[in-house]
Amino acid sequence: MTDTTIAFIGGGNMAAAIVGGLVRAGRAPGSIVVVEPDAAQRERLAARHGVRTLAGADATLAQAALVVWAVKPQVFAAAAAPCAVHVRGALQLSVMAGIRSDAIARATGSDAVVRAMPNTPALIGQGISGLYARPAVTPAQCAAVEQVLAPTGRVLWVGAESDLDAVTALSGSGPAYVFYLVEAMEAAAVEMGLSAAQGRELALATVAGAAAQAQQSGEPPAVLRERVTSKGGTTHAAITSMEADGVKAAVVRAIVAAQRRAKELGDEFG
Repeated sequence: MTDTTIAFIGGGNMAAAIVGGLVRAGRAPGSIVVVEPDAAQRERLAARHGVRTLAGADATLAQAALVVWAVKPQVFAAAAAPCAVHVRGALQLSVMAGIRSDAIARATGSDAVVRAMPNTPALIGQGISGLYARPAVTPAQCAAVEQVLAPTGRVLWVGAESDLDAVTALSGSGPAYVFYLVEAMEAAAVEMGLSAAQGRELALATVAGAAAQAQQSGEPPAVLRERVTSKGGTTHAAITSMEADGVKAAVVRAIVAAQRRAKELGDEFG
């Protein structure tokens, strides 16, 4: 994909993150074209990254070997209509929530569709994207998708499109769960006499450090937790309180609720 054109339909935050990552990784800005109706956003993308921009679809899109769909789900059908005639021969990569691959294949005339569910840390190159490829997608095309998304973070392939609803619930919505935990830790810090800024700094460093430790160790989180939970100690008091309040079960219910909502959105838009 290094010497072919990539077209982005939509130039919002996620598209801008991918575009910026590609340019930083060495891709020629001239090989990227972004269709974005908002003039101010077009100017920002062109000024920051040097990419080509269009206010609407035209024959330029026929140059693209890969088309990245990054519009809001509710406007996909309208956005796809003028693009379809130009992109039928291209690999389609969707970073849209709620639009299923069948709908993308019908709207674009291409059965080579990969769906990606990224998360917001992709904006700083620390994200993870769940990926699903339709049967028509070749191994080389899968590798091309990985290359395009590499600057945003890690990728994880799933075997069934329905699995993306679980990915959405876990990692797509997951950053909000972490922020929610940090909010609670900050509130506890204030209650105990620390400042909010001190609580935030301690909480963020703890979350980042614990995640890094878990990734490096490769051991189950339960094992790591047990190692720092001495019976009768402070951690044991905290975990015992959480267990009494049903925190783990509540988190599981919340994530399953997010999965259920992801399926509902797919039924509505896909």
